[in-house]
Amino acid sequence: MSRLRWTGSLACLFALASAAQAAEVNLYTTREPGLIRPLLDAYTARSGVTVNTVFVDKGLAERVAAEGERSKADVVMTVDIGNLIELVDRGLAQAVRSPTLEAAVPAPLRDADGRWFGLSMRARVLYADKGLNDLTAATYESLADPAWKGKICIRPGQHPYNTALIAAFLVRHGAEKTEAWLNGVKANLARKAAGGDRDVARDIAADLCEVGLANSYYVGLMRSGRGGPDQQKWGEAIKVVLPTFEGGGTHVNVSGAIVAKNAPNRDEAVKLLEYLVSDEAQALYAKTDYEYPVKPGAVVDPLLSAFGTLTIDTTPLVEIARNRKAASLLVDKVGFDN
Repeated sequence: MSRLRWTGSLACLFALASAAQAAEVNLYTTREPGLIRPLLDAYTARSGVTVNTVFVDKGLAERVAAEGERSKADVVMTVDIGNLIELVDRGLAQAVRSPTLEAAVPAPLRDADGRWFGLSMRARVLYADKGLNDLTAATYESLADPAWKGKICIRPGQHPYNTALIAAFLVRHGAEKTEAWLNGVKANLARKAAGGDRDVARDIAADLCEVGLANSYYVGLMRSGRGGPDQQKWGEAIKVVLPTFEGGGTHVNVSGAIVAKNAPNRDEAVKLLEYLVSDEAQALYAKTDYEYPVKPGAVVDPLLSAFGTLTIDTTPLVEIARNRKAASLLVDKVGFDN
């Protein structure tokens, strides 16, 4: 009897050890591996859970949909609210009820039914020549003012970063005013809407323009030297201003994630999301990627803090996502990128 008990106990121990070794979670993501690897490594070190990462540059929703019930995806992570809503609209997300997630992520930055959660934020800010003054009260609306004629640089209006901002403008002001605003901004461009956000900083440094719209986190990436000495010079050559909508706040977009509908490791998926909104992970987001944390009170990188207090615009992210197509049509209508 004693030998049987010993054998049974040993079998249980082996089973538990095997289960512990097998603990894993599968992450499908459009985020560059280098940007999120520090967070995932920290999670593995803390939990012992292996995070298997599948990087999908394009067609993430299509891939998960095509895999169907056979999909290994537990967590699907992407940038831009439009991509998150697409995953939900295609029935690829499942609802999650987690007191931890609901306490850490403010209601405007997550789905009311728990189908998506914002994990970090990036603000659409003004890069400006350091010699410019009196920009603290700058608004998005004011960029159509003729005073800026020949002074603005921007990437294409059809880029998701800009269509999101235009969609937010559309929700606030309606189609007629948004079209007029786009025409006004286009008339103020120093060059064709082209390139990327870092190119806005480059062209300000070269005195081609005085201001431009770009994402906040690129400043940290440039000034850190990760993109090389030229980009570091561009980052140092500009200052950053947090513009607002008239009567509103600064436009932000999110990186976020869902728990996949057919997640084979659902519990581990939820635990990973809960970790990503912890104080430790939110601080890592800020330090590694120069993004704003979604969790109130989490540590903000000093570089971002130097921009001033971020007052987030209250336009619902879901409404922004729903108006992306209308925004895109207006961009084409006014020939913004021509």
